[in-house]
Amino acid sequence: MKKNTNTELMTNWRWWMVVLLFVATTVNYMDRQVLSLTWKEFIAPEFHWSDSQYGIITSVFSIFYAVCMLFAGKFVDWMGTKKGYLWAIGVWSFGACIHAACGWATMHIEGFESIEAMKAVEAGSGAALGIATVSVWLFLAARSILALGEAGNFPAAIKTTAEYFPKKDRAFATSIFNAGASVGALIAPVTIPPLAAAFGWEMAFIIIGALGFLWMGFWVTMYDKPTRSKHVNEAELAYIRQDEDEKDTKDDVEEKNTIPFLKCFTYRQTWSFIVGKFFTDGVWWFYLFWAPAYFQDQFGYKASSGMGMALIVTLYAIVTVISIFGGYLPKLFVEKKGMHPYAGRMLAMLIFAFFPLFALFAQPMGQYSAWWPAIIIGLAGAGHQAWSANLFSTIGDMFPKSAIATITGIGGMAGGISSFIINLSAGRLFDYSESMGAAFTFLGFEGKEAGYMIVFCICAVAYLIAWVIMKALVPKYRKIEE
Repeated sequence: MKKNTNTELMTNWRWWMVVLLFVATTVNYMDRQVLSLTWKEFIAPEFHWSDSQYGIITSVFSIFYAVCMLFAGKFVDWMGTKKGYLWAIGVWSFGACIHAACGWATMHIEGFESIEAMKAVEAGSGAALGIATVSVWLFLAARSILALGEAGNFPAAIKTTAEYFPKKDRAFATSIFNAGASVGALIAPVTIPPLAAAFGWEMAFIIIGALGFLWMGFWVTMYDKPTRSKHVNEAELAYIRQDEDEKDTKDDVEEKNTIPFLKCFTYRQTWSFIVGKFFTDGVWWFYLFWAPAYFQDQFGYKASSGMGMALIVTLYAIVTVISIFGGYLPKLFVEKKGMHPYAGRMLAMLIFAFFPLFALFAQPMGQYSAWWPAIIIGLAGAGHQAWSANLFSTIGDMFPKSAIATITGIGGMAGGISSFIINLSAGRLFDYSESMGAAFTFLGFEGKEAGYMIVFCICAVAYLIAWVIMKALVPKYRKIEE
C-alpha cells in the first residue's frame, strides 16, 4: 500500500529538466539563425558578400563545430553535467554577442569613416573585395567561438536525459527538448528580421545572444543529479531507475565506469551513431542555413517581409508539431506492442526516414506557389527531427551513462563534417549554376533552380541510406559493458 501511495505522489522534477533543456536548445538554434536571417538582406549589402562567401562562413562554422564536438562530449563527461553545460552556454552566448562587433571592426581595419561608406563602394572593385575578405574572416572568428560553445549543448542535454529518464521515455523526452531546435527556428523569423530592421543587425545578435546568460541562472539553481536533488522523491527516483542494473545505481560507481576515448571507436554501436549523424545532420543544417535565402532567391520574399516570415514560420511550425510525436512513437511500440526500446526506436527511425523524400517535390511544386516548398520542406524537416530524437536515444540504450556525452560528441563531429560539406558545396553550386543560367540544367530546371533541385535530391535519400547502414552495423540490441 505504501508503495502505491508513493507512486501516486511521485514528483515530476524530471520534466522541469526537460523544460530547461528545451529552452537551452531553443536559444541555441536562435543564435545560429541570426546570421541566416540577416545576411542576405542586411549584412551582404554592407560587406559585399556572395553566396560562396556565405557558404564558406556556414561551412567553416560546421567543421569547427564538428572538431569541437569530438572533444565537447568528453569535456562534459569529465566536467560533469552541471558545470559542463554552464561552460557551453556561457561561451556560445559570448560568441553570439561579439558578431555585432564585426561591422565596426571591418570599418576600422579597412579605413572607412562609416558603414554607409562601405556599402557605397562599387561592387566588384578592389575595395569591395577587401571589405568582403576582412568581414568574412571576422565573422569566421565569431562563428568559431559560437561553435565552440554550441558543441556542448547536445552532449550535456542527452546526458541529462539519460540521468533523469528510463529508457522507454528517453526518446519522448529527447523529442521534446529537441523540438527547441525547430521552435527556435520558428521564433527566429518573426523576431530577428524585425529586430534587425528596427535596431540594426548588430542588436539582433546582442539581444538573442544575451538570452543564454539568463538561462544560466536557472540551470545553477534547478539542476542536480537525481540522487542528490531535493526535488526528486524516492518514488520518482525508483521510476527513473526502473531498468538499471544494481551495479549502475550508484553515482560514484557510474562515474568510474568510463570508456577510454579511443576505445569508443572500436564499437560498432559508435559507428552506427556516426553514420546516422553523418548522413543526416547536414540535411537539417542546409534547411536551417539556406531556407531564408531560398525563399528570397526563388520567390523574391525577403526574411523581413510579411510573406517571408510567414513562409519560414509555417515551415518550422510543421517541423515542431510532427517531430514531438516522433519521439513518442517508440514509447507506443514498447508499451502497446511489447517491443524492446532499441527495436522500437529503429522501427520509428525507418518510418521517419521516408519523410525526407517529400523534398523531391519542393522545387517542382514551387512553380505553383511558394507555400508548397514551405510545407514540403517542413515535412522533410519534421522527419529529420523525429529521426534525430530517436537517434540520440540509441546512445543511452547501449552505452553507460559515463560515456553518453562522449559518444554524442563523436557523432556530432560526424554531423558537423556533413554540414561543412553540404554548405560549402551548396554555396559554390548556387553561384556556379546562377552564372551558367540556361546552360546549367537538371531534371528540367535551369540555373540556380537546378542547383537547388540537386541539393533537395541528396537530402531526400540520405536517411534511408543511413538507416540501412546502421541496421547492418547493429542488427540487434547489444549493450556496451565496461
